[in-house]
Amino acid sequence: MATTPTSARPAVPPWRAPDDQTGRIHAAVQAGCGRHADWPAFDARLRRHVATLRNELAWLYGSRDDFEAVVVRLVQTAFEAWCGRPAVLKALDEQRERDPQWFQSQRMLGGVCYVDLFAGDFRGIEAQIPYFQELGLTYLHLMPPYLCPEPHNDGGYAVSSYRATKPALGTIEDLRHLAEKLREAGISLVLDFVFNHTSDEHEWAVAARAGDPVCRDYYHIYPDRQQPDAFERTLREIFPDEHPGAFSQLDDGRWVWTTFHSYQWDLNYSNPEVFRAMAGEMLFIANLGVEFLRMDAVAFVWKRLGTPCESLPEAHHLLRAYNALARIAAPALLFKSEAIVHPDEVVSYISPAECQVSYNPLQMALLWNTLATREVNLLQLALEERHHLPEGTAWVNYVRSHDDIGWTFADEDAARFGIDGFDHRQFLNRFYVDRFPGSFARGVPFQDNPATGDCRISGTCAALCGLEQGDPHAVARILLLHGVVLSSGGIPLIYLGDEIGQGNDAGYADDPARAGDSRWVHRPMRDPRRHAERLDPSTAAGRIHAGLRHLIALRRHLPAFAGGRLLPFWSRHPAVLGYRRPAPQGDDARGGVLVLANFSERPASVLPEVLSAQPATMVDLIGQTAFDLRAGLTLAPYQMVWLVASGA
Repeated sequence: MATTPTSARPAVPPWRAPDDQTGRIHAAVQAGCGRHADWPAFDARLRRHVATLRNELAWLYGSRDDFEAVVVRLVQTAFEAWCGRPAVLKALDEQRERDPQWFQSQRMLGGVCYVDLFAGDFRGIEAQIPYFQELGLTYLHLMPPYLCPEPHNDGGYAVSSYRATKPALGTIEDLRHLAEKLREAGISLVLDFVFNHTSDEHEWAVAARAGDPVCRDYYHIYPDRQQPDAFERTLREIFPDEHPGAFSQLDDGRWVWTTFHSYQWDLNYSNPEVFRAMAGEMLFIANLGVEFLRMDAVAFVWKRLGTPCESLPEAHHLLRAYNALARIAAPALLFKSEAIVHPDEVVSYISPAECQVSYNPLQMALLWNTLATREVNLLQLALEERHHLPEGTAWVNYVRSHDDIGWTFADEDAARFGIDGFDHRQFLNRFYVDRFPGSFARGVPFQDNPATGDCRISGTCAALCGLEQGDPHAVARILLLHGVVLSSGGIPLIYLGDEIGQGNDAGYADDPARAGDSRWVHRPMRDPRRHAERLDPSTAAGRIHAGLRHLIALRRHLPAFAGGRLLPFWSRHPAVLGYRRPAPQGDDARGGVLVLANFSERPASVLPEVLSAQPATMVDLIGQTAFDLRAGLTLAPYQMVWLVASGA
C-alpha cells in the first residue's frame, strides 16, 4: 500500500474550449432532437450541465479535431436514454432534485448480497422484501447480476453484457420488475457499474479478438511485449497469483491489458467512443430503476505511460463527466466510489460533482485493527483527521464486504504512534488467519505473496470475531463493530448473513471454479436454519439479530445520527473509542449523542475529569441505564454506550 497519493491534478487544463463552443454543441443537439416531446425537460437540465460535461471531456479529448462532434454524439446518446426513461423514474428525478440530501437521513440502512446465494433468483429476492423491511433496509446492493463467463467471472465482475442477466437469476425484465417492487417498499436498488473492463466474452472483446479494428481500439491491445514492458516498469501487480504483471497474452500472440484477471480486458478510455458506449450502458442500467451505481475500480480507469496508472487526474475527469451526464439524463442516480487506495486518494473521489457517496475502507480496516490490538489510537486519529467529507456527500460505512480485507491505513499515520506499517500489517495478517498466539479469529489468507509480504484477509464477520470457535465475547464483538458503523455518520451497510452470524463456507475449496479464490469462504449461501434462529434469543443468531435490530431502531429516531458530522472524543483510555454526534441544531446538551466503545475483553474506565465537560447525568440509550459521570464511567468488555443528557 502506497503511503502517499500517486498523482496530482495539473494546475491548468491541457486545452481550453472557445467560449462559444458550448452554444454550438447545444445548437447541434437541439437541431436533431428539439422537436421531440421529451426535449423540453431534457433541455432544461442540458443547459445547466452541458458546460460542465464539455469542460471535463475537454481534459481528455479536447485536442481532437472532432471534439465538438464527440460531445454532440454523446449528448444525443443521453437524449435517447432520456426518451426511454420510464415516467415513474422521471418523477423520482424531480423528487430527488427537490431533496438532494435525502440519502443523509438516519433512516438510511444498506444491505448487500449475491442474488443466487441469498435467495436463488430475482423472484426470491422479491420474496425477501418483508425481511428487508423487518431489518430496516432502505438500500439494497445486489452483487453484479449481469451476464458473465462461467465458471470464472470474478464474482460477477467480468461482465459479458450490461443489458442481459445471468439466466439462472431471471431476465432483465425480471430485474426491472424487482427494482420497481423494491422502490415501492422504500428500498433503493444499488448495482455495480463495472466500467474499467469487460469480460473477454463481451461482444466488443469477441470482435476485437477476431480483428475488428473498431472494437480493437476499445481495449489496450499490443502486437508484442514492447509497450506492455514499458508500462509494467511503473505498475504494481494486483492479483499476482492469477497472472504476473498487468497483461495477458492472446492465442494469436498479441497482448491485452488485464489489470485484474486474464478474462477481464481493460477498456481504453483514451478512445472517446469507449466513453460514449459505456455512457449508454450506464444510462440503460439507470433506466432499470437503479438509484445508486457502485463505480467499480475507479482508480484504474485511465492509463498513462510512466505512471502507476492508478488515481490519475484523468480518472477524476471521467467520473465527473459521467456524473454530469447523469444530472442531465437520470438525475436520481447517485454514484458510490470504490477506491481501495491511500486514504488521501479515497477522499479525492468524493464530491457532489463526482461520487456522492463512498466506501470507507479506512474505517473498515481500522475497526479490525482495533479489535486485534485492543488499542483505538489509529481509529481515533482517523475519526479526527480523515472522517470529514464535503457537504452533500456521505461515507458508506461497513464491517466487511464481498471483497477481502486489506490494511489500507496510511503508514505516516501509524508512524505517529511508533508503529512500522509493514511490520504491523504482517502482525494483522497473522492474527486474522490464526497464526498468532491467542487469536480469536479464523480467517483465510487471500493473495498471500511471500515475496512481498503482502496478504489480505478473507472471512465472515462471525469467523473473524471468534464465533466459530465459541469465543464468549464473539457476539459482543460483532455488535460492537456494527454499532460503530451505525453511529459514526453516513450510510451503514450490512453484508447480509452477518446479521445472523453466518460462518465461513469451507466448501468453496471443493468447487474447482472457486477453489483458487479464498474470498468465496465469506460468501456463504443463506442458511435457512440460522435464519430461523434469529427469533430465538437463546442462540447466537438470535442475540446478534436482536441486538442489531435494537441499534437500528434507536438510530432511526436519533436526528443527531443524520449526516456525517462527528466530533472526536479522546477517552484517554487506550481501548476506549469516543466521538460525539452533535444535535442538528447545535444543542448538544439536549440532542447530541456521546458514543463510547470498549474494544477489549477487560472492563475499561473513563475518568471523571475526562467527562467533566459532559452533563452530570447521562443515559445510555442502548442499555437504558443512567450514569453519574461525576464518578466516571466503566464499560464492560466490548460494551458500547450511546449517551444522551438525562431528560433529553
